[in-house]
Amino acid sequence: MKDIIEKLDLRRDNAKLGGGKARIEAQHKRGKLTARERIELLLDKGSFEEFDMFVEHRSNEFGMEKQKIPGDGVVTGWGTVNGRTVFLFSKDFTVFGGSLSEAHAQKIIKVQDMALKARAPIIGLFDAGGARIQEGVAALGGYGEVFKRNVISSGVIPQISVIMGPCAGGDVYSPAMTDFIFMVRDTSYMFVTGPDVVKTVTNEVVTAEELGGASVHTTKSSVADGAFENDVECLLQMRRLIDFLPASFDAGVPQWPTLDDPDRIDNSLDTLIPDNPNKPYDMKELILKVVDEGDFFEISPSFAKNIVTGFGRVAGRSVGFVANQPMVLAGVLDSDASRKAARFVRFCDAFNIPIVTFVDVPGFLPGTAQEYGGLIKHGAKLLFAYSQATVPLVTVITRKAFGGAYDVMASKHVGGDLNYAWPTAQIAVMGAKGAVEIIFRGGDADTIAARTKEYEERFLSPFVAAERGYIDDVIMPHSTRKRIARALAMLRTKKVEMPPKKHDNLPL
Repeated sequence: MKDIIEKLDLRRDNAKLGGGKARIEAQHKRGKLTARERIELLLDKGSFEEFDMFVEHRSNEFGMEKQKIPGDGVVTGWGTVNGRTVFLFSKDFTVFGGSLSEAHAQKIIKVQDMALKARAPIIGLFDAGGARIQEGVAALGGYGEVFKRNVISSGVIPQISVIMGPCAGGDVYSPAMTDFIFMVRDTSYMFVTGPDVVKTVTNEVVTAEELGGASVHTTKSSVADGAFENDVECLLQMRRLIDFLPASFDAGVPQWPTLDDPDRIDNSLDTLIPDNPNKPYDMKELILKVVDEGDFFEISPSFAKNIVTGFGRVAGRSVGFVANQPMVLAGVLDSDASRKAARFVRFCDAFNIPIVTFVDVPGFLPGTAQEYGGLIKHGAKLLFAYSQATVPLVTVITRKAFGGAYDVMASKHVGGDLNYAWPTAQIAVMGAKGAVEIIFRGGDADTIAARTKEYEERFLSPFVAAERGYIDDVIMPHSTRKRIARALAMLRTKKVEMPPKKHDNLPL
């Protein structure tokens, strides 16, 4: 028996070495951790249970029968994050460059199926060069099986992809269908075709970083939802994110103990809004003062900065926040902001996470660039997402809510449950000066000035909307956290019946 146990230990030690010490050292020299080191950091200490440690590929083409390494380039299994079950796979760049073979794909498929059955989140750590060319269509078939499970799991369990090295070719489409993608600056990149192919086909000379680095995907393409400085910071932030997310769509949001009183009053909010209606202020300050202990996990902070999305907690329970940001483009809605917010609202609705919306929006961004870029359709995505949402929706208008953007931002008319306004709120079709110049076109300067003051007094307040019941109450800014906490507690048992259908036709 002793000999058998020693042989097992030897096989395990051999499998844990992956591609060998030389390749592990090369990985470290690139500033990257190995697949197993990443798992150790992500999961609670000692909680990892590995599957398929001894799996090897079955390819005999191009001399591959002479190159077999246990694990075949991916480490799979389950463990816990702060005591909550998660499943994961971690690509091992030291083994065949982490390339996907048929056997490699089967390992991922197995863990995807187990996560779905167990109704637990799944995290993919990517560091690989795409399909294993020696296996041809067998590798492509493996990709297809993985993609199919991404789609089946969508809206059932949270799926998170973390790009920690190269992610190219077929490898990019699995992350693209997951809920969130995060990258590591300077060491990770994503693209469908690499720089060499781009140069051959289009004559463009571009580096891997310029083509698909973290800076590109977090600021321009919006493929990634965030980027971190190194592997360690990235994985620690993923632990933090998991704490905000439900295990599945029907598990209910996680609840963590908090010492932050839900009825806490913050008098500093009474002076947040400047006297000048055209002067900006930081909407993140409001979010941080409303959430428990100032803990806010922002999603896509570097893309479409005119809208803020992310997770916080109120009374210990997870909440999604969507807020116009007056510091950037005056908080106006454009195509990018609409897409970003719509995606976030749909995620929250899919997983039954309540949504709090802070509104300060002067309208949609005008101009040919926006119209040619499909602003109408992108704006409709956000309108569709809010209108379709059945989770508790609490809206607070802090200042401007003009035009169609008022309707779109979780107004009472599209399904807002409780809609509050601060005394500083201005709810109207448009700003006073523009409105008066249209109504009294051709009037002299004195007439325009007098009518503008009249318009401001009559319409640029929350009370016209409140008179019609479009605003449930005009609240004091300092009581915002208390009112939101009470609203969310009251709405916890909200149920909405939607008409039967196969599925909707979102304006993609």
